[in-house]
Amino acid sequence: MFFYIGKAVLALVSSLWEALLCFCIMKNISRLFGLAFGLGIMSTGMTVEAEDKDKTKAKQLRHFVCFKYKSEVSKAKILEVENAFARLEKKIKEIKAFEKGLNNSPEGLNKGFNHCYLITFNSEKGRDIYLVHPEHKKFVELVGPVVEDVFVVDYWVEK
Repeated sequence: MFFYIGKAVLALVSSLWEALLCFCIMKNISRLFGLAFGLGIMSTGMTVEAEDKDKTKAKQLRHFVCFKYKSEVSKAKILEVENAFARLEKKIKEIKAFEKGLNNSPEGLNKGFNHCYLITFNSEKGRDIYLVHPEHKKFVELVGPVVEDVFVVDYWVEK
């Protein structure tokens, strides 16, 4: 009889052990599934976020302008022209950025063009609006008499 009770207890313990083992395995599988699911959502979110950043990062059209001022033009007049050029950014909403600088290339290939200006637009339409804008036309009237030569290059930014 003891043998039967021992066998029954052993079967019960064995069943409990299997149930406990099953529970632990299922719990770990559940955790792993939860982790995988969570990481999947996070990586999907990251992908969507990266795609959103690409969409909001609009292409940029650069309008690069170089002036060769006449030799008799004073530094004060050049400063007046540069300030007027910079103010266009606040007057013409299509301008997304404005930069200016002096040539400092040691190559000597600037052909007398020392004053450089870079205007950024989000589209060709924005640039076209700028070109005929009354404030731009006023600026052209200001700069016309003091420059010996001008060159302009427009390009789409590529990375």
